Amino acid sequence: MIAFIDDHRHAYGVEPICRVLPIAPSTYYAHAAQRVDPSKASARVRGDLVLCQHIRRVWEENFSVYGVRKVWRQLAREGITVARCTVARLMRQMGLQGVVRGKGVRTTISQQATPCPADRVNRQFRAPRPNALWVADFTYVATWAGFVYTAFVIDAYARRIVGWRVSRTAHASFVLDALEQALYERRPVQGGGLVHHSDRGGQGGFKRSLQHPEGGCDGHSKSAVGSVWTSAVTVTGSAAFGGTR
Repeated sequence: MIAFIDDHRHAYGVEPICRVLPIAPSTYYAHAAQRVDPSKASARVRGDLVLCQHIRRVWEENFSVYGVRKVWRQLAREGITVARCTVARLMRQMGLQGVVRGKGVRTTISQQATPCPADRVNRQFRAPRPNALWVADFTYVATWAGFVYTAFVIDAYARRIVGWRVSRTAHASFVLDALEQALYERRPVQGGGLVHHSDRGGQGGFKRSLQHPEGGCDGHSKSAVGSVWTSAVTVTGSAAFGGTR
């Protein structure tokens, strides 16, 4: 908002812009004064500026490979007391991140040529009642023994996982087993309008589930690649299996 006012103040003036935007002119002028004289900034802002210098120094001294945890521990060894979440916030603002070991795991492989149902949800992940909309996807979780794949089905109304399975390999059956568990636990009524929604990933589990509508699932829906996981986290209110995608 401050940047927008900076870009347009010469054309429209500060006060007219502030009358349209939900900001007081005094707030803008206070920010402008702080940029000219950093000593007028709040104690938190001044402290963040000092911490940013220490964080960048530690990050650069360690070949730009340290992540939040290692930077935070190095600061503690140097006697600089700061919360880990503060280090994470400042590193994110500065665009600093550590090196991630290992190769990324790709769980969604789009097959545009494969026929699929239309998107009957259109990113409206709200349901008027239980067993009206299930969203499904699968992701991977890093463990000490290696990566494991987790498939899950979430009821958009109840905001809870109604079916899930874990496997060492991303084969088709474990994805379908998650749907089978949800059908067994919830036992939706045939003809009740239940929609099973997933993304356009090319894994065999979701393609097979399109051919498996019995047991009370009245229709299937697909959206763009990768969209279901983000929306499912929003629906449930928490990343049930960790935000690994």
